[in-house]
Amino acid sequence: MENYLMISGIQHYAFCKRQWALIHIENQWAENALTVQGLLMHEKAHSDTTEIKDGKIIARGLHIASHKLKVTGICDVVEFHQDENGISLFNYKGSYTPIPVEYKKGRPKEHNADRLQLCSQAICLEEMLLTEIPKGYLFYGEPHRRTEVIFSSALRSEVNATFEEMRALYKRGHVPKVKKTPKCTACSLKDTCLPDLDNRPSASSYLKHELFR
Repeated sequence: MENYLMISGIQHYAFCKRQWALIHIENQWAENALTVQGLLMHEKAHSDTTEIKDGKIIARGLHIASHKLKVTGICDVVEFHQDENGISLFNYKGSYTPIPVEYKKGRPKEHNADRLQLCSQAICLEEMLLTEIPKGYLFYGEPHRRTEVIFSSALRSEVNATFEEMRALYKRGHVPKVKKTPKCTACSLKDTCLPDLDNRPSASSYLKHELFR
């Protein structure tokens, strides 16, 4: 959709604003071992299939959007759990509550990047299905288990504020500068980003220092 941001971008932005801008504003991308692992994990999740398992309807690769947030994207998996207080689904008997599940490589992280992405998906589903979604799950590859995420008011507010920041930068076409950190080593865009160059003194500063020291 025109002028709609990608939901997946909020994870990039929360991890590194410059990384997000390089990908989503300048359309730059590069693969490394970590990104390939992530793609392999998502192959089955994005298979656009639906099945019933253990009383749950499991939808993979579900396209979603929010007109309020002006964002769009794809859910890895949405599980519809039977719930008498839930919503009705076309061609299915009973009532259901949707639960988004996002697949991630590696281990659970201390920062909020993955949780913001999952909460964004829930907000889209709530708008599309006219329901409330209290929680979702992040499935991490290394421990090979789920981590529950509660969609608190604080997390929802952070989603809204973050997308506002992203949209402002996107409209300006601005790529922020960053300070080099240990996480830069694992970034697939480290050779494109070149944070060391951004942190070097400008030519005018260099000349002033050499001429007047």
